[in-house]
Amino acid sequence: MKIGNIVFEKNLFLAPMAGVSDVGFRKVCAKFGAEGSYSEMFSARAMMHNPSKTVLMTITSPEEKVKIAQIFGHEPEVMVKAIQNPLLDKYDIIDINMGCPAPKIVKNGEGAALMDNILLAEKIIKECVKSSSRPVSVKFRLGKDSDKSLEFGRMCEEAGASFVTLHARTVSQGYSGKANYSSIATLASALKIPVVGNGDVVDQKSYQDMLETGVSGVMIGRGAQGRPWVFQEIFGKTFDGDKIAVVKEHLETLRKYYDEKWLTLYMRKHFLWYSMGSEGGAQERVKLATSQNLDESLQILRELLK
Repeated sequence: MKIGNIVFEKNLFLAPMAGVSDVGFRKVCAKFGAEGSYSEMFSARAMMHNPSKTVLMTITSPEEKVKIAQIFGHEPEVMVKAIQNPLLDKYDIIDINMGCPAPKIVKNGEGAALMDNILLAEKIIKECVKSSSRPVSVKFRLGKDSDKSLEFGRMCEEAGASFVTLHARTVSQGYSGKANYSSIATLASALKIPVVGNGDVVDQKSYQDMLETGVSGVMIGRGAQGRPWVFQEIFGKTFDGDKIAVVKEHLETLRKYYDEKWLTLYMRKHFLWYSMGSEGGAQERVKLATSQNLDESLQILRELLK
């Protein structure tokens, strides 16, 4: 898969996940094989009026192979200013979020709401492409309640997007039910630009199922939570290394930038994800979820993973 001058060998992407895809997590996923690392969503308007809130979120690591910044908004001129913001200079690709189902995003006419306003969505993409020296991509869903992905994908292609990513669920589905791989296959066969498939890829079998749709690339989101090594496992390479060492690398990367109090609360969900599949009981997980000290959390996790 080639996007501009960027060549992907394995065509593997770590999904943009709000409150999850931090620089530490992206770093360890990249080391296990994620070629394209998406940032968390950046609000275009926040970048223009209060960029200090975005600064820490835009930090990247040298281990990330291809850095992709995802921005969201509903005002073309504001989106253009976000692309031109020096905070995004370190990124190789700009992605426009037109698929986020979060109520507060949709209510503001952003994210997945733009699929119901295709003329505005088209204008945003055209203006962003025109103002960017880097490839611009678009990530979207099937639609609000029904499948509009083919019409929307064709619009993205005509508007100048370098590639698109389809999370094959409707907004009303959220993250429940199964992703519609037949819609991904339809889109992949209809467009000339690359299509990346997203949804339910968690292991080698689901990865192969996604490839059978004819996509050019595969994106993994929730399947990587607590399992950054999934990027090598999908090729049949079992990870039998030190999981705690991976967790520590994730944590120590974040410790360079965030204060301990905030990080202690933030890392709880990651620690719980890392503990999945362990033989420890509910009591140990309660301790992990309520720990007030990062080093204590690591010790609890170490015992769970034994």
